[in-house]
Amino acid sequence: MKRFYSLAAVVQSDEGYTIALDGKTVRTPAGRVLTVRHAPLAEAIAGEWLAQGETIRPDSMPLSQLASTALDRVIPNRPAIVSQLVNYAGTDLLCYRAEGPRDLVERQERLWQPLVDWVTATFGVELRVTRGVIPVEQPEGTLRSLEEILGRYDDLQITALQSAVAAMGSLFLGLALVEGRLSAEESFAASQLDETYQIELWGEDAEAGRAREAMRKDIAATWRFLELSVRKGMHLSH
Repeated sequence: MKRFYSLAAVVQSDEGYTIALDGKTVRTPAGRVLTVRHAPLAEAIAGEWLAQGETIRPDSMPLSQLASTALDRVIPNRPAIVSQLVNYAGTDLLCYRAEGPRDLVERQERLWQPLVDWVTATFGVELRVTRGVIPVEQPEGTLRSLEEILGRYDDLQITALQSAVAAMGSLFLGLALVEGRLSAEESFAASQLDETYQIELWGEDAEAGRAREAMRKDIAATWRFLELSVRKGMHLSH
């Protein structure tokens, strides 16, 4: 789509802050008014619109996309999304360790086990870890507790968590990112531990490199979304 506006401005409303393009209110793909509660996030979204060139590129506006996702998908479908997120616990990356080689096993233990310990201590749940490809079921009590915990997250936290989990394939890494236990770069490194090990051995092809860089950007955008909104004094007490 060609750019059709000159200015992008933040407008305060009764519900929060909206974005106006030459005075016309921005709407989500589903037609809802794009409204956020936090002024810094609204300013950053307006900045994304201002930064567009002659052609509007939605993939270069991750904050706008995350805010739209919150309004169009998360709020109308919270219970289903929470259930989907909890399902990741059953196959979580951090709970499936390699049987070898030894240096990979040691690297996983060094990087992943402290995160498993953090999840256990922070959320009061039991996690089972396995080696190899044999499936391990997490305790029913753990899954119920995780569902209750996510039920206390606000809509923006769920939106950020969903984005992080989809990128990394790990609910527990997503929780570490949302709760501030890991930075964006630390989360990316933890999620890519196995891939990084293989690259060190065999190198990386161009297509895989582009995919990794896209993932890195997605995680960084989610981190910034959190920093501009829910990160400010809104951590949950567990």
